[in-house]
Amino acid sequence: MNIAILGGTGKEGAGLAARWALVGHSIIIGSRDAERAKTKAAELREQTKKLPIMGESNAEAARLGTVIVVALPAQGLAATLPAVREACHGKVVISTVVPLTFGGPRLFTPPAAGSSAEEAQALLPDARVVAAFHHIAAHELSETEHAIECDLLLCGGDASAKDTVAELARSMGLRPIDVGPLSNAGPLEGITAILATINRRYKLKNSGIKITGL
Repeated sequence: MNIAILGGTGKEGAGLAARWALVGHSIIIGSRDAERAKTKAAELREQTKKLPIMGESNAEAARLGTVIVVALPAQGLAATLPAVREACHGKVVISTVVPLTFGGPRLFTPPAAGSSAEEAQALLPDARVVAAFHHIAAHELSETEHAIECDLLLCGGDASAKDTVAELARSMGLRPIDVGPLSNAGPLEGITAILATINRRYKLKNSGIKITGL
């Protein structure tokens, strides 16, 4: 697939890019700064030894991508997504965003929409938004020499869009599990706060989720 990652210069976006590039997907790194995106793309080409990785502005990446991944900070959605609305029309958009606030009274701080994925859907009403990839730490993604030992929980309102995300999960070696409509994105995003707390308490970097009984 041709995957555009908005905010792809960050650790999470770059980790996803590396994993997908290694299994044959074409990657477009997006950033507010196109030159920064090109620099990160060059680093990833060197890391993965895969050529189809390019860097562009977020707007151009969204235009070029078949699947769009939103790996932006939660507070940056309203500033970035309206400009790519037309480019995302009809496309599968994967929200990996988790609204966490470190140092405040509450770690998980969802927006008024209920979740960052639902906020993204409101800002991109013509896109097919799926919430996924929240529970895999950037550290885990970047360690590309070993498999990731967790399930991939996803939710959304479009069945074919969820099938596309499930295919991307399987290509990365993950077992995809459909947890229902996009209205479940809030609880899904909130699990990340729990995993972050487990990591901190038990001095881990890679706690994850596995569903039993399936």
